[in-house]
Amino acid sequence: MASGTLTQTRIMLDFQPPLARLTMHHPPLNVIDIAMMDELAQALTEIEARSDISTVVLSGAGKAFSVGVDVAAHTPDKVGSMLARFHAVIRALVSSRKVTIVAVHGHCLGGGAELAMVCDLVYTAETASWGYPEIKLGCYPPVAVTALAALVGQKHAADLILTGRSISGAEAARIGLANRAVADADVDTAVQEVIQQLSQLSPAALAITKKANYAWDSMHFDKGLARAEKIYFDELMKTEDAHEGINAFLEKRRPSWKGK
Repeated sequence: MASGTLTQTRIMLDFQPPLARLTMHHPPLNVIDIAMMDELAQALTEIEARSDISTVVLSGAGKAFSVGVDVAAHTPDKVGSMLARFHAVIRALVSSRKVTIVAVHGHCLGGGAELAMVCDLVYTAETASWGYPEIKLGCYPPVAVTALAALVGQKHAADLILTGRSISGAEAARIGLANRAVADADVDTAVQEVIQQLSQLSPAALAITKKANYAWDSMHFDKGLARAEKIYFDELMKTEDAHEGINAFLEKRRPSWKGK
């Protein structure tokens, strides 16, 4: 099948068989809004259907990978649809038979960091900024609460999720969020090196080996994410503080927590 580039409003998809490059393109910081979620889901479906593609590189255009999901999409009237769409993208990445590689520079936060963490191989700039700041909005990141501990250990996961603090790309690699941290100018080179290694291998063997590698984890992930979603809607979204956190951010003021 042919090479080619598909540019939509929020992403760019470039086919260079056996490689597909999927780039988030929503300046200046690649905020993941509903439109981007839908385009990512469509792109991943298209990639999965192509037998000539065995490897996918996910990156962010401009000065950031992604600062995460659009805060405005967390309001009560939108949050249900938003989580359904975003988690459809996450589930597509988790179930993909393609080898997924992430290149991170600049900010990689919230939903952006959740996208990165569910991919197979992650290469980050040492100076990149990683974090899950949702707690500062009175919320939590459902994908991270489900799967982050399996990557970095329970204590590191609790630290990142409960404090919302950011860490450097160097620390992200040290604790297991990324495979390697390199100088910002060397991220593309690191990605290209692993692409070259994978290109020498059987696409069929890679796909089946990936399926087997995650067989146990994927069962737990599906159940865990469903439970995290249920708690999010049934408990978190019924608190005053969750709504206060979102409203305070949108109104550019400090939140006034009620503890209920």
